[in-house]
Order: sequence, then structure tokens, then C-alpha cells
Amino acid sequence: MKIIVSACLLGENCKYNGGNNKDERLLGLQEKHTVIPVCPEVLGGLPTPRKPAEIVNGTVSTADGLSVDDEFRKGAMAAFRIAKDEAVELAILQPRSPSCGCGKIYDGSFYGRLVSGNGVFAQMLIDNNIRVISPDDFKPKDGFLEKKNKKTYDTTD
Repeated sequence: MKIIVSACLLGENCKYNGGNNKDERLLGLQEKHTVIPVCPEVLGGLPTPRKPAEIVNGTVSTADGLSVDDEFRKGAMAAFRIAKDEAVELAILQPRSPSCGCGKIYDGSFYGRLVSGNGVFAQMLIDNNIRVISPDDFKPKDGFLEKKNKKTYDTTD
């Protein structure tokens, strides 16, 4: 199975604060599946570290009101093209993120409150019938396809 995964979940230091959200369970996927790490924010040209951003009235902005919507959408499109080119069957994405959050994202107030919704990249995948889950929903189980292959994409310009 081909699975696209938020790069921060695989230990890449591409999170807004320069860190990562490494999830050891997801690293094990690489033994049997083609795992494709992506960071839409970096693909969109944003630096690491960077100011935190949230979706505010449909536009991705920082707390000081700077729009980073173009970068988020450019990165989401680049990551989506990778997903389509690779014919991924599943996406495991970082929760709550304005790029990758699925089901719940921050409400745009920068106070840590959650609302129903999806990040820009997650929504693009959903709109194109690619299954999106968060690591919390990932339950390793028997029956996964047997494949050993890790593809990497440079997330820097």
C-alpha cells in the first residue's frame, strides 16, 4: 500500500516551531508499505521554524494577521500532486494543523480551541476521494499489503 504521511510524524523537524511529532508506530509502516513523507507548509515555501498559523475566516493567517494562505495552498497543491502521481491509497496526517488536520482544526483564535474542519491539504485529499486519517485513528492490523519501499521527496526549495 502507498501511504502519504505528514513528514513531522516521521520525525522530520519541519513543524512550525522547528520540532517534530514523531510517532514510532508510523515508522514501522516503512517495513511493509511505500511511505511518502510530505510537509505541505515547507513545500509551499515557508521556513522552519515559522510563525504558527490557523485558518481564520477561510484564510490561513498568523496570529498577527499576516496571510500565509498562498503558501499553504501552493504547498497543499504540491503535496497533492505527489499523492496523485504516486497513487496513494491512504494519508496519515498531523492532527489540528491548518494544512493536515482532519476532522478537527484550531478555530482561528490562537487560543487552542478546536472546531470541526479540515486543513487545506487534508480537504484537497478528501475532495479527491483519498482516505485521510490522523495518527490517533491508525490501528495497525493484519492484512496490509506486503511492500518494502520508502520514497522520499525533498521538502526544501
